[in-house]
Amino acid sequence: GSVERLVTLTVNGQQRRVDVMKQETLAMTLRYKLGLTGTKLGCDRAECGACTVLVDDVPRYSCSVLTHSVRGRNITTIEGLRAVPHGRELQQAWIEEQVPQCGYCQSGMLMAAAALMREHPDPTDAQIASAMRNVCVCGTYQRIRRAIHVAAGDAP
Repeated sequence: GSVERLVTLTVNGQQRRVDVMKQETLAMTLRYKLGLTGTKLGCDRAECGACTVLVDDVPRYSCSVLTHSVRGRNITTIEGLRAVPHGRELQQAWIEEQVPQCGYCQSGMLMAAAALMREHPDPTDAQIASAMRNVCVCGTYQRIRRAIHVAAGDAP
């Protein structure tokens, strides 16, 4: 059957009506129709993680999620991170530890870190390594790990 084009999405706690093509990805909808440009498009094929958002608190590469498939689900973007448990602490730790270099991947990294800390509020290095699969071309992985520990209340 056909797919209805006008859909309602719950993004960062708000209901948003948007006209969506049936093959449109969530990344495209967020950036170009809802103006939430914090979600970055890197590879556009689910390899780098720059486009990571939370869908029902689970990290997802939004470039590989069709917008129609997330109707009725809660979507959190980097713009809504402060409302997520540990979101404020993560943002502050990212600043204190001077994590970003170019910064392009960092919104996706923060979203992945928020999902990790929801499941493991005091993560081990192994849990961080397992959860943080996003690619950072600048190689700030050590600073990312330190920032997650700082956000969890551990001394670096």
